[in-house]
Amino acid sequence: MIYKRSSALFAEAEKVIPGGVNSPVRAFKGVGGTPIFVKEAKGAYLYDEDGNRLIDYINSWGPMILGHAHEPVVNAVIEKAKKGTSFGMPTEIETQIAELAVSMVPNIDKIRFVNSGTEACMSAVRLARGFTGKDKIIKFAGCYHGHSDSFLIQAGSGASTFGTPNSPGVTKGTAKDTLLAKYNDIENVKALIQANKNEIACIIIEPVAGNMGCIPPVNGFLEGLRELCDANNILLVFDEVMTGFRLAKGGAQELFNINADIVCFGKVIGGGLPVGAFAARNEIMNYLAPLGPVYQAGTLSGNPLAMAAGLSMLNELNNDAEVFNRLKEKTAYLHEGIAKVLTQNNITHTINRLGSMISVHFDEEQVIDFDTAAKGNNEKFKKFFHGMLNAGVYIAPSAFETWFITDALSYDDLDFTISAVNTVSKTL
Repeated sequence: MIYKRSSALFAEAEKVIPGGVNSPVRAFKGVGGTPIFVKEAKGAYLYDEDGNRLIDYINSWGPMILGHAHEPVVNAVIEKAKKGTSFGMPTEIETQIAELAVSMVPNIDKIRFVNSGTEACMSAVRLARGFTGKDKIIKFAGCYHGHSDSFLIQAGSGASTFGTPNSPGVTKGTAKDTLLAKYNDIENVKALIQANKNEIACIIIEPVAGNMGCIPPVNGFLEGLRELCDANNILLVFDEVMTGFRLAKGGAQELFNINADIVCFGKVIGGGLPVGAFAARNEIMNYLAPLGPVYQAGTLSGNPLAMAAGLSMLNELNNDAEVFNRLKEKTAYLHEGIAKVLTQNNITHTINRLGSMISVHFDEEQVIDFDTAAKGNNEKFKKFFHGMLNAGVYIAPSAFETWFITDALSYDDLDFTISAVNTVSKTL
């Protein structure tokens, strides 16, 4: 495929935007080459500025669960925009989507809307600290909760070592209150809690990790976290920015039948517009201003365009009894097809999948955490990425990201993708 127009646009963007992009992964640093500039999208397809059509497996990193430019969502936004785009005042539609979300998700009484998943996770941690009166948090290596200072932490040496900043601009004072645990390792979490008795406000986790590939929790891991939190007066925070309203109507809480204390949302809940949210039972949410002492605010929070898109999306998912089964079946079909052709072509690999999330790793070892994800053959992934791109299939431009399946994908699209994997794998 030819990307002459995209290359020219990227060169222009680099002059006025840091790195030419407004979010780093878009720059293709993980895979090399020049980013693709999108002109439009519809259903399962992207159309770039050079006129190429690509089957899309990132779907705006998750929210396009029903496909791009889904007509009910688009129409809802258009009609709402005609009446004004933002007021900074309460609107009825905020209550409507809140009532619907609360009805779909287990174990939440109230929800507060914000503008991004980062903002939701940042606010949830502040609320957990305010509610418990404790300062430290536990997060997991490889889990991404946005770019708030508390989350940009790397590991120290030893299980109970304080975190150190992983980005310039994050102070050591902030980092010292973030403890880093190993995903899917309950004994590691126990050691951290024991070393920091009565100091931990919350454990925040992606119940299904999506930022080191798709990594489901091993049996008993989430249950173990719930037990540890109950025993130590720690709040369990599920970052369901990716999994919320994607793996099931009620997200990971419903899928695994495990209740979190605070749940963070983004992606699907906004229907493709910038929306985040965090939710909990009454006693926790009532700690938020204006009811309680924990301050959180946002000028554009709950803006009518985002609420219209999100309400339309959630209504579609709530009223379609089979949508999550269809997504699961399509993802399983893709998994089986890719595994078959990679095996036939003697390509060492492992594939992780849960619901409509899937990732391909070029390593034979089971991928269960960041360390095992990092062992994959990144050079082979780069060749795989560009081979798929040239074949007309767009996957995440990073070996450490999940693919997101959309209901707009047809089985012909899936067969085309599997055929492309077969062709590309012969060159790896």
